[in-house]
Amino acid sequence: MKSLLKKVIKPFLPKYEVVCTTYQVIPGLPVNGNHQKHTFEKGASEEARKFYVKVINSDMTKTMAPVEVHLKRRGKTIEKQHFGPIDELKKFNIVYKG
Repeated sequence: MKSLLKKVIKPFLPKYEVVCTTYQVIPGLPVNGNHQKHTFEKGASEEARKFYVKVINSDMTKTMAPVEVHLKRRGKTIEKQHFGPIDELKKFNIVYKG
């Protein structure tokens, strides 16, 4: 009965994704922004949250400043974390790749 209920409810659950944006700053050139998007299936909130926490607590993420990480549900950001001077970088022209 529970598996039947899960099959009926699953199409109505939200999709989750974790978006990691790294910025590369080279003096005299526009700022490069690289997006990496990790999508999760519908209703996978626990897996998405665990991955988000894993990315934030990673030593690699903290040393690769400036980095911005978003946890999104249905395309809306529910949590975000940034490392480095992201607010100052957004004032410049940013060329996004990926």
